[in-house]
Amino acid sequence: MRTRIEHVLLTPDEMGRVDGAAAASGLPSFGLMQRAGMAVAADALRHFPETRRFAVLCGPGNNGGDGYVAAQALAAFGCAVAVYHLGDPSRLSGDALTARQACEIPSLPLELYQPVAGDLVIDAVFGAGLSRDVPNAVALAIERVQAIAVPVLAVDLPSGLCGRRGAILGQAFAARRTITFMARKPGHLLMPGRSLCGDVSVFDIGIPQRILEAHAGAITENTPFLWGRDLPTPGADSHKYRRGHLGVFSGPAAKTGAARLSALAGLKTGAGLVTIASPADAMADNAGHLTAVMLRQIDGPAELGEWLDDARLSAFVLGPGFGIGHKARDFVGRLSERALVLDADGMTSFKEDTAQLFDAFSNGEPHLVLTPHEGEFARLFPDIAADRSLSKVEKAQAAARRAHAAIVYKGADTVISAPDGRATINTNAPPWLATAGSGDVLAGMIGALLAQGMPVFEAAAAGVYLHGEAAHLAGAGLTAEDLAEQAGRAMAGISDHLP
Repeated sequence: MRTRIEHVLLTPDEMGRVDGAAAASGLPSFGLMQRAGMAVAADALRHFPETRRFAVLCGPGNNGGDGYVAAQALAAFGCAVAVYHLGDPSRLSGDALTARQACEIPSLPLELYQPVAGDLVIDAVFGAGLSRDVPNAVALAIERVQAIAVPVLAVDLPSGLCGRRGAILGQAFAARRTITFMARKPGHLLMPGRSLCGDVSVFDIGIPQRILEAHAGAITENTPFLWGRDLPTPGADSHKYRRGHLGVFSGPAAKTGAARLSALAGLKTGAGLVTIASPADAMADNAGHLTAVMLRQIDGPAELGEWLDDARLSAFVLGPGFGIGHKARDFVGRLSERALVLDADGMTSFKEDTAQLFDAFSNGEPHLVLTPHEGEFARLFPDIAADRSLSKVEKAQAAARRAHAAIVYKGADTVISAPDGRATINTNAPPWLATAGSGDVLAGMIGALLAQGMPVFEAAAAGVYLHGEAAHLAGAGLTAEDLAEQAGRAMAGISDHLP
């Protein structure tokens, strides 16, 4: 997987191993804490110049140590600083104890903090490794801060958020800004964590990149650096057949619009040919709306078998408006050797027998993309969906392994995962992308990339990213038709700036 280190996301456990390796390499751990604390102080001064008092809330671990360093630095600049501690500070150890001893500002119990207008809260209570609900003293501080809307600068991650899952652990601070060190965590990007972090900055405290790379896992932010080399770019000798032939299956009469959205998006995303496979009763409806997209009547297995004899067919989209039932299951079975995006009704058709679907695509290189939203994911993977101990990333990874497919687990924090464990979190989608038909467009865009030869994980990740870019181009108030029309511009815009 090709990506830049700044796009790599480290889980709290991976970051712990990075810290341990840095110390083992000879880097003084307290020196790293000093750099972190000084960075917090500098960020507070730069972004909150109107602050009258810096209220630094320090926890019982190294996150609290960063807070003590920041408090001392702010006081040295002549700022008004108040420090509050959680728990018994006499029980501190290691670098956190050293930082507290070096801080000349006496600290008070966190329970005594009463925020006032003009405060900036520097939240150094818990970092990304928190895995239990916040204690009552922290919950009370959160409530008091929220009551008068005092701004919060979070150190590493707002206290009360799980760095692995982005989940709220009882209660959590809503930060105006978050400063973290060396790498972001999944909790910075997964919802609802993303909405509580504010603007996130990553500060390099001096751990060598080789150590980060040695301990980084398989989770990244979705950017063109992940899949840009695989993105199809037409050459001087290109023609329509070299750019792939995408087949999109239409539903019955009066349910044809979704397939046409997928087909248009596929054409705009670069497929050389796009054909809608339509039942007889929908032929007139589809024909009346199609120009560049071709049309073929496919009613049942016999016609489908004849069509599949055409070796130029590269990839397929089945599901948008297709209908739920045995016909979908039968068609998918006959497509089991082909690259397929299975969406909407196509997935739901297998809710009573998911093994039938997974077994059909279990052989060879992965060539299936599943695009479930929350409800569809629960129908296909009920046990995985119900496991609250798993993050959205971990759920997508488990589903991809089981289905031998690329999973596009949709939402405001869409996660794309591959059977080999790679996973990426998408961040570029604007809120106005949540509109009827946008999923049909996404299916067509991914299908077009598959038709042009991209591997399934890269095609899925690129399709999701380009989908977000198309939404930005269309602007607020877009319709699915607008989104499909912008797919080509999004593709061209990315192609002009590939890594």
